[in-house]
Amino acid sequence: MNGMTFEAEPLSELSAMDDAVLAGLDRRSAIDAVRVRIGTAILLGLMKPGERLPDKDDVALGLSVSPITARRALTSLAEEGVVVRRRGRNGGTFVADCPPKDVLTSLAAPMDQFGHVHRLVDRRMLGECAVTHFATLNISADQLDRLHELTVAMDAASSWSVYHQLDEQFHRLVAQSSALSAAVDAYLETLMELYEYFIPYPIESLHGSNQDHISLVRALREGRTEAAVEISRQHVDTLHRTMFMALSDGTAQA
Repeated sequence: MNGMTFEAEPLSELSAMDDAVLAGLDRRSAIDAVRVRIGTAILLGLMKPGERLPDKDDVALGLSVSPITARRALTSLAEEGVVVRRRGRNGGTFVADCPPKDVLTSLAAPMDQFGHVHRLVDRRMLGECAVTHFATLNISADQLDRLHELTVAMDAASSWSVYHQLDEQFHRLVAQSSALSAAVDAYLETLMELYEYFIPYPIESLHGSNQDHISLVRALREGRTEAAVEISRQHVDTLHRTMFMALSDGTAQA
C-alpha cells in the first residue's frame, strides 16, 4: 500500500485508526465521502501503491453510492494524483506509486464524527444481538443454506467491494430470518448508516472477519442461541477498534 508492507491479520487484531485520520469522515457530500474513504484507506496503508481499484460500478456498490458519484470521485482523485488511470486491456484505476501525502491529509476534516460512529456501533450491537437471538428460533433450512452459500462466496471474494456487497446480504438475511418485523427495519437502518463509513480493507483481513460469519451459521444451524448471540456481539464490538484502522504502530505511511 505504501512504503511499509501490510501484514494481513484478522480484523479483531488490528488497531484503531488514529483520531486525526478519522476526522476525514466528516461527509461534506457524497463525492467527498468517496474521496475520503478511498483516501483514508491509502493514507492508512490499507491500499498499496500500484493496487488496482475495482471498476467504478463495483466501487459504487462497495461504497453504497451511485456510479456517477463513484466516477466523479475517482476523476477528482486522479486529477490530484492520488490514483492514476491506464488504458488498454490491462488498464483501469490504480493507486499512484507516490500519492501526494498533502492531498491525502487534506481529506481530514475537524473531528466531529468519532462519537457518532461509536454510537452507531453500539446501536448496531443491540440490534445484532436481538435479531440473532430470534433467528435461532425462527430461521428456516433454506435461509441457513443461503447464509452458508454467502460465507463460501465471501471466502472466495477477491476484492473488498465484492466482499462488502456479500456481507450486506448476509446480515440482511440474518435480520430477516428473525421475523421481528418492524424491529428489523430499525436494525437495517442502523446497519446502512454505519456502512456509509466503510473504508476499503485488505481482502485477507476481510476473509479473517468471515470466520465469524461461518461460526455464526454453525451456531444458528445447531440452535445454540447463547453462542450465536455472543458471536454476533463480538463481531460488532470489534468495530469499535477496527472500523477505522491504523497500521500496527499507530501511524499512517504514505
